[in-house]
Amino acid sequence: MQLSLVGINHRTAPVAIREKAAIRTGKLDDSLSRLGRYVDHGIILSTCNRTEVYTTDGDGRRNEEGSLDFLKTHLETSDTDLSQYTYILKDKEAVAHLFQTTCGLDSMIIGEYEVLGQVGQALESAERIKMTNLPLRQLFQGAIRTGRRVREETGISKNALSVSSVAVDMATRVVGDLAKCRMLVIGAGEAGRLVAKAAKDRGVASILIASRTQERAAMLTEALGGTPISLGNLAGEMHTCDIIVTCADAPHWIVSADHVAAAMKLRSGSPMVIIDIAVPRNVEPAVAEIDNVYLYNIDGLIQISDQNHQQREGEIEKAVEIIMNEIAEFNAWWQMLEVRPVVSALMKKAEEIRRAQLDKTLKKLGSLSEEDHKSLEAMTKSIVTKILREPVRYLKANGDSNGSAEMVRELFRLPGEKPK
Repeated sequence: MQLSLVGINHRTAPVAIREKAAIRTGKLDDSLSRLGRYVDHGIILSTCNRTEVYTTDGDGRRNEEGSLDFLKTHLETSDTDLSQYTYILKDKEAVAHLFQTTCGLDSMIIGEYEVLGQVGQALESAERIKMTNLPLRQLFQGAIRTGRRVREETGISKNALSVSSVAVDMATRVVGDLAKCRMLVIGAGEAGRLVAKAAKDRGVASILIASRTQERAAMLTEALGGTPISLGNLAGEMHTCDIIVTCADAPHWIVSADHVAAAMKLRSGSPMVIIDIAVPRNVEPAVAEIDNVYLYNIDGLIQISDQNHQQREGEIEKAVEIIMNEIAEFNAWWQMLEVRPVVSALMKKAEEIRRAQLDKTLKKLGSLSEEDHKSLEAMTKSIVTKILREPVRYLKANGDSNGSAEMVRELFRLPGEKPK
């Protein structure tokens, strides 16, 4: 059995490509169902930094092609265009990548906590659509356990930055004192909550929170302060805001160039900072061409990301040690999973031969006491166990990395069972 990972992330593709690959939370189940047309078992991990497809099967090549075909259809692009941005990892490399990702080491903001929950949601969705199998379930559960350990046993996430808090810091660099600023947050989900909290902690004068559902915006403002508004009232409020941060889960632009141009006419030359941390993006790119408007998207956080990496260098080393130990445990389990059917089939065949030969011998020997029967039974079992002990031990220690399991299967003409 082989594990394959096909993905696109912030290191291989700009936000313009990642937003096309991104799968909104509400659409994940549908996407998993579509993935099922290409592969038997798979899990999709989609965040603002990445869209990755994890699959397992006896034919790794088939899974890679299936995952690529799924992404190609999802992106509505050609093989040539897709190959520029995708990466393919197999077996141990794929395991290491997922564990590092879940621990926040592959994120734009090192140590960010949100990805741990996103990995858990990816597993839950795949379980719901019945796209998981034992290896995938064990892989993701191991990654989640490791992510929790790293955050509990190291300081990687202590006072950790998030994309949301970095967005507020970036806005502060441009406008200066937040105490004189009015901020509009578009999106009342977890990212919106973190933006509003970071802005409040840094002393922003006032906050407006807009959401598709007025109830969610009202709940957030009740908890953190601020004023809820509807998305339909954006045009009427935008000109009053010095900073706009967008993080809504939407399939299209929420803030258009026309909206911003109209707002700027009412601002008497005062600048406006717009930070779009949503993937797909919420703000029309043409907004950047409007005078006195400073537009940033999630890829603009790279400089702060580099500083964050340097600050957490010592904690990264501690995290890597934990990750390596957990990976070693998973790989040992994986090896056992690979050879378990072979070991089971070998032991079963040996027992069938032992039983058949013993029965023949007992018929020839005629009448024997019950004690003699037990002695012959014990002796033949002991012979079989001792003959197979070293081969079985070798298989368990080495798995099928060198083809030994398959060789044993062929030598003893064992059935080709695979783990479910």
